[in-house]
Amino acid sequence: MGRAFEYRRASKEARWDKMSKLFPKLAKAITMAAREGGTDPEMNPRLRTAILNAKAQNMPKDNIKAAIERASGKDTADYAELTYEGKGPHGVLVMVEAATDNNTRTVANVRACFNKNGGTVVPTGSLEFMFSRKAVFEFEPPENISRDDLELELIEAGLESLEEYDDIWYVYGDFSTFGALSRALEDKGIEVRKASLKRIPLNPVNLSEDQMADVEKLVDRLEDDDDIQAVYTNIA
Repeated sequence: MGRAFEYRRASKEARWDKMSKLFPKLAKAITMAAREGGTDPEMNPRLRTAILNAKAQNMPKDNIKAAIERASGKDTADYAELTYEGKGPHGVLVMVEAATDNNTRTVANVRACFNKNGGTVVPTGSLEFMFSRKAVFEFEPPENISRDDLELELIEAGLESLEEYDDIWYVYGDFSTFGALSRALEDKGIEVRKASLKRIPLNPVNLSEDQMADVEKLVDRLEDDDDIQAVYTNIA
């Protein structure tokens, strides 16, 4: 009984810890999207997607509403979206996306993460050409349309590829087609589980388990920072 209780408590605390780090990042994504494109989700595909992703993580409606309202506040006026680049352990390339109101603080934290975990920050623009920015949508296979038919109908919206992994379909397009693909999927009645703008490595590399463990330490450390919204590597 005692061990079972301790396990349940530890499991619950782990979930709380994850939410305490995840919810602020989701809220910031919503606020930034609303600030840049307006507070109406119907007219702002980026905001619509940020809300969708937040709901997928069970973020409370009140938190979502507060994040949207925060977009018009003075405290978000100085927020900027920045990208930092670096090389991690074993030569792994790392792209770090942040939303911050204090670049000096954030870049210092990013440098510390790299320095303490076998990596180094490199000048902005050094690694950009090694990644391709893509709009990515994840959803369960729809019942009312075949994969081939969906591919044909999404081409005009900017579809580059439709792939399947573990019974989940993934739609890929250039980052500039994010809004068009989002609307096209909605028009087809497809319920998207998650949508995002990702950086896909052009020349992915394979690592051993031990090497992966070294890189994961760096990525985990970066993701723990409240200013960091996403971390991408060139690992296959």
